[in-house]
Amino acid sequence: MPIRVLVADDQSLVRTAFRLILDAEPDIEVISEAADGESAVRLARRLRPDVTLMDIRMPKLDGVRATALLAGPDVIDPLKVVVVTTYDVDENVYAALQAGASGFLLKDAGAGWLAEAIRAAARGQAIVSPSVTVRLLRHLPRAADHPADLPLTARELDVALAVARGRTNAEIALDLSISLSTVKSHLASVQEKLEARNRTEIAIWAWRHGLIE
Repeated sequence: MPIRVLVADDQSLVRTAFRLILDAEPDIEVISEAADGESAVRLARRLRPDVTLMDIRMPKLDGVRATALLAGPDVIDPLKVVVVTTYDVDENVYAALQAGASGFLLKDAGAGWLAEAIRAAARGQAIVSPSVTVRLLRHLPRAADHPADLPLTARELDVALAVARGRTNAEIALDLSISLSTVKSHLASVQEKLEARNRTEIAIWAWRHGLIE
């Protein structure tokens, strides 16, 4: 069954663009659109999409509040919400994630990241836009020297570092000249060994160990 997606954005051109991008994916289907926060909440509660794409700034009800109503800690049967916005500020990131969002993407992240974020959310994982991740990492401490003993194989390390640099699975497959299924296999092994729930935690691990700039 395809991943059923609700697109919530007050700009019709953005909704149309997202629909075109996502409907081109064989495993994703846009089932409805909403032009404001109140409609997004109402449609999401009625249709129960697998993932809702939520803009931050919308009329009637902003995206953070709408996300909290659908995915917040007080919701009995929460839905998966990925916030997609043009507003790259820390307050938006923290507010969205605290409201229960399963991901935070900037609208210029690209079609590949949009699809990846939806798939991750549907699996119960989270993706944060690479540029946002990098800025957040700079606030974390890191090792002065690379660790002598790493728990990953050489190829798993290649995949982990590519993920930490913001590459999608398809881009990693192309960069490393391996199949997409092999990338996914290595990524699953990386997450298991590092006990990382998502790509952001892989990036945090690489940053803390001084493996990426």
